[in-house]
Amino acid sequence: MDQRVTVLSDSRDDPFALHLAASAVLDDRGTVVGWSRRAQDLLGYPETAVIGRPALEDLVDPRDLPAAKDAVAMCRRAGGWFGVLAVRHRNGRFVEMGFRARALLRDGGVREWILVGAPAAEVLEWQRDRAVLDGLFRRCPIGLVVHSPEMTILRVNRAIERFTGVPAASFRGVGTGALLVAEDAQKAVDRVRQVMQTGRSLFSTEQYARLERDPARERAVSVSAFRLEDPSGRVLGVAETVEDVTERHRARLRLALLAQAGARIGTTLDVQETAWELADVMVPHLADHVSVDMSQPVTRGEESAPGLTEPLVRVAVRSVLAQQPELLQPGGEPVEFAPDTPQARCLADGRAVLEPVLPPDWFSMEPRQGQHVPDPGVHSLIVVPLAARGQVLGAMSLWRSRRPDPFEADDVTLAHEVASRAAVSIDNARRYTQQQQTALTLQRSLLPRAVPHQLAVEVAPRYFPAKAASGLGGDWFDVIPLSGARVALVVGDVVGHGLHASATMGRLRTAVHTLASLDLEPDEVLSRLDDLVNLLAAEQEAVGERPVGEQVIGATCLYALYDPVSRLCSAARAGHPPPVVTTPDGEVSLLELPAGPPLGLGGLPFESRDIELAEGSLLTLYTNGLIGERHIDLDTGLARLCAALTRPADPLERTCQAVVDSLVPAHPADDIALLIARTRVLPPQNVASWRLPLDPTSAAQARTLTTAQLTEWGLEHLTFTTELIASELVTNAYRYASGPVTLRLIRERSLICEVTDTSHTSPHLRRARTTDEGGRGLFLVAQMTERWGTRYTREGKTVWTEQPLLGL
Repeated sequence: MDQRVTVLSDSRDDPFALHLAASAVLDDRGTVVGWSRRAQDLLGYPETAVIGRPALEDLVDPRDLPAAKDAVAMCRRAGGWFGVLAVRHRNGRFVEMGFRARALLRDGGVREWILVGAPAAEVLEWQRDRAVLDGLFRRCPIGLVVHSPEMTILRVNRAIERFTGVPAASFRGVGTGALLVAEDAQKAVDRVRQVMQTGRSLFSTEQYARLERDPARERAVSVSAFRLEDPSGRVLGVAETVEDVTERHRARLRLALLAQAGARIGTTLDVQETAWELADVMVPHLADHVSVDMSQPVTRGEESAPGLTEPLVRVAVRSVLAQQPELLQPGGEPVEFAPDTPQARCLADGRAVLEPVLPPDWFSMEPRQGQHVPDPGVHSLIVVPLAARGQVLGAMSLWRSRRPDPFEADDVTLAHEVASRAAVSIDNARRYTQQQQTALTLQRSLLPRAVPHQLAVEVAPRYFPAKAASGLGGDWFDVIPLSGARVALVVGDVVGHGLHASATMGRLRTAVHTLASLDLEPDEVLSRLDDLVNLLAAEQEAVGERPVGEQVIGATCLYALYDPVSRLCSAARAGHPPPVVTTPDGEVSLLELPAGPPLGLGGLPFESRDIELAEGSLLTLYTNGLIGERHIDLDTGLARLCAALTRPADPLERTCQAVVDSLVPAHPADDIALLIARTRVLPPQNVASWRLPLDPTSAAQARTLTTAQLTEWGLEHLTFTTELIASELVTNAYRYASGPVTLRLIRERSLICEVTDTSHTSPHLRRARTTDEGGRGLFLVAQMTERWGTRYTREGKTVWTEQPLLGL
């Protein structure tokens, strides 16, 4: 049998509660016929003092009788009364009491009156509480929902009625969350049940509240909930306050998107990567699909043509779909927009275009180039320009297809703000790309484009520029042919990065060429370079040029000179890593050279060391970027380098690639220059040398020896000119030098004639006057040879000439 009696508890806040209110019973004439213990406590009269006496005469002040009688008359007419009346206490003071009066009928039509009273202050406070409760349900702008323990709605206020468009009375008995879409309804039920079971209140919990009757409209609400209990602790339900915070929620999402865009867009100085970062930020936070189209010159780091006359390229695309449908044009493809498309209007005007609702047949129209859309369900579109520094770089198109709500004006503002920030990053990347390309072009123009073929050595060079973030460096290498079939091998590294380092590298490389042409020893070449670097620094200081991060304070260099006749290699270094020598039998070692200071620091002198290399030896020169990467230490790098050079008989290109594979990362942090040379030796039969006495017959002897040697080599066609050259050079040595003279002929790609003496006086070419008896010999020598020059040694000098050998 169902229980029909429910015991309820009085609220301590209710002044008319059972144990708080005073009560009395009056007959129809106003005589007190009943008196409660609480009435005695409040007014001081025991029941024996008031029962049987008229209430108005004993309890009401005579001055208040007119008002009291008017209240009695009103009570008789209405059958009841509720109000405040001053009652006299037994001790003579007056107590303001709030009374409720109701008529009771007995058998025979006898009427009595029951009065329930409480102190007026408590009654008025209770009235205010009732007014507040009434205001919550009738006039409060924040929604209020009361749920029963059975998870049904007991009552809602009018704010909920306005929010949902459903009359408040229609909510009674409806299940919790019944009017919401399934996903949001389940969250609402779980939230109410959690509060019901745990008693822990929720404060300002945000969630979506999309109505079943209008699922396309996105709503966000802030919900606070608490459990309802009676004074005995019995659970009566859960009350929720519901505030529509859709605009605030959207504003916060927009701010979050802006913050995310600031953090994620522009992390690299790469145009295409920045475009992809922009697309990643916009999907799915603002749009379901996005495409970024830019002017083709911009993608190459160039200036965009005025009016975007150059074709556009789709740089980035992003979609919420797992696979891009065919309608979405892939990235990297050129696009062309018809004049009436939103994209064309955006690019022409430089303003954002909003198409909040697209017609259903928008995609069934005759297709045109540029009208590539990502999803047939697209219903809303925004196109914003990518403009920076007064220049339109391209446009970004945003589509919605999965999200039901269309784009609105605030979305355009947000998209425009993000696009503007991204455009600045794209333009910065474009400018940086332009600078990098300029610097790289300069650097490549300063480096040797092709290594000349050398009979002295076989070479395999490699150059790897640093990754873009580090900037271009000043590493360089060179293979410089010298007189006497010799060759100079050079590797250098300018301190710093950027255009300044590359330009300085070019100046130093030119200086090395000039110094090499003077046939100076390696230590002398480095000393002259050191003076040049100091001079450049002094020039900068003189004009006040101190650009941060650009001033060159030094450079390192390794200069090696190899003679294929003597197999002697002379090398010196200025703060540079030592070269690696690999013998023909595979033994690898570092060439221990005196460690001179870097160029530009001055101080200690530079010293050369001579080493004799067997034919087929490998001489490896490199910059510190090869062995000094951050992820490996110097000793490990040198060990790897030596391990890659243990097979000297392998093809030189394969050996060079083995070094690259072992040590060069995909994106080097520093420039890397690598030069591997395999030594050769001129055959003895290609070199002829004679020591001539210093007497008048030396010139004739030189002619005879030269003629015989050229006949043996089959070079009779060069006999006349070579005799003349040898005779003139030996005659000059006889006239101006002291000691013996050495004549040497070398046959390689050219015919080399050298005359060495002990004098340091350099011959000078001059044009003799018609009246002069001499002075024409060296002029004739210069006319008959391809090149000529003088190189100095510690013991004297060598004057040399070169004549081309046709067919070699």
